[in-house]
Amino acid sequence: MILADMGADVIKVERPDGGDETRGWGPPFAPDGASAYFLSVNRNKLSIGVDLEVSADLDLLLRLAREADVVVENFLPGTLERRGWGAAIARAERPALVWCSISGFGGGSRRPGYDFVVQAESGWMSITGTPDGEPMKHGVALADVIAGKDACIAILAALVARGRTGEGRHVQVALAASAEAALVNVAQNTLVDGRPPRRWGNAHANLVPYQLFRASDRDLVVAVGNDAQWRACTGALELADLGGDETLATNAGRLAQRDRVVGEIAGRVAMQTAAFWLARLEVAGVPSGIVRSVPEVLAQLPASARTGLPPSVPGSIRLPPPRLGEHSALVRAEGWKAFTSLVERSA
Repeated sequence: MILADMGADVIKVERPDGGDETRGWGPPFAPDGASAYFLSVNRNKLSIGVDLEVSADLDLLLRLAREADVVVENFLPGTLERRGWGAAIARAERPALVWCSISGFGGGSRRPGYDFVVQAESGWMSITGTPDGEPMKHGVALADVIAGKDACIAILAALVARGRTGEGRHVQVALAASAEAALVNVAQNTLVDGRPPRRWGNAHANLVPYQLFRASDRDLVVAVGNDAQWRACTGALELADLGGDETLATNAGRLAQRDRVVGEIAGRVAMQTAAFWLARLEVAGVPSGIVRSVPEVLAQLPASARTGLPPSVPGSIRLPPPRLGEHSALVRAEGWKAFTSLVERSA
């Protein structure tokens, strides 16, 4: 969808009997029966139903691929090869083709890739949640999202390389590898000091104060990222004792006295509303914000129940998410020209 938002013509190939399984991941469902989950990531695409066991359908797929810049697939190993196709065959026939394989645990694994399982096995859940609670997954399927963005980056890099060399590439992205790489500083902490990370809840392993506080009316977060912001923070909160204590002048000192720093800030913040403190912190240049609900966020955005959130990259919304096989006849008749003609008619 990211590529489509940026202007790529995307044809989504689905099984004719049910299609993309997220079509059934609900409720909620839109009035036409489309699941909200499916609608969130499938705009700007055409949908065709293809049965790989039917020779005419396989021929259609091969014809489309021979004219495509990029093929993206997430089959288990051997699924396409058993039908006489796959990355090696397609790229041998057409070396300029960029082929992107997305898997759960790498090209050699037959384990299906599901975000929840990957969050568990990548270490994410062990570091998410309250310090004395059970491991917790993220509220968004972030392993899926990050792997999708990694695939987009890899595809764009391969297209740039092809523009320079004329050669395409076979790029492989795995949910597990994307999630493991996203451990970033948490993993590096363990690599440096050898200690397993713990759960910090809404606090930060390396920075103090960098967490959630409760104002008199609602929650807010304060994110002090350097020592200058610390001085500004103590001034905005009128905590002269903390601001004047040289043992707290550096982040290392504040880490050593985490309970004292957090306790005094929490007591102070609870005395006034979140809006009161945010106004003072903003003037002082201290990163901070209220904890908004999803409806509050959506109220600020040009979002749609049909086409979802605005593009996260420079792009546009040209077509709503398709019904299963909605464009099969059009694509069979016109091939890739179907996309241009449909967008023109929609405009």
